[in-house]
Amino acid sequence: MSTKTAAGSDDLVPLDPFTAAGLRRSFVSGDPDGERLRVHYFRRSDGGLVAEVWFGPGTEGPPGHAHGGSIAAVLDEAMGIAAWLAGHKAVAAQLVTNFKQMIPLGTTARVETTISGIAGRKVTVSARVSDAAGETLAEAEGLFVTLAPEVVATLERMI
Repeated sequence: MSTKTAAGSDDLVPLDPFTAAGLRRSFVSGDPDGERLRVHYFRRSDGGLVAEVWFGPGTEGPPGHAHGGSIAAVLDEAMGIAAWLAGHKAVAAQLVTNFKQMIPLGTTARVETTISGIAGRKVTVSARVSDAAGETLAEAEGLFVTLAPEVVATLERMI
């Protein structure tokens, strides 16, 4: 089944990234019907990860707008999922986020991720948040480091 998102016109396939990555819950997208963040993930035909995110009243920072921390959390999660789905069981070591515009509450935005580099245990992922018109609202680059096999095994026992 494919769909068109409100934040873009691509033909995308819905994805439950936590099941696909062998995970079970999420701080960021764990309440898809809540009043904070509603995040839905999709796969593009080229395998890229896309998310549709609604910033609800529970994300408020500046009056009437999403808190930067909520935006950064969405970017962090999407980039991390992109790495895991590409086979890199990694966690963030460094995140650099650039906020281009404030995001009004109630906005549905699109997040697109790209794995931009792999060097040994280091995976570089970038992401962009855009509005329905395609204008960039925020962007980030993350350095993710793959976990040692024994750490992955410990985490998998916790699932």
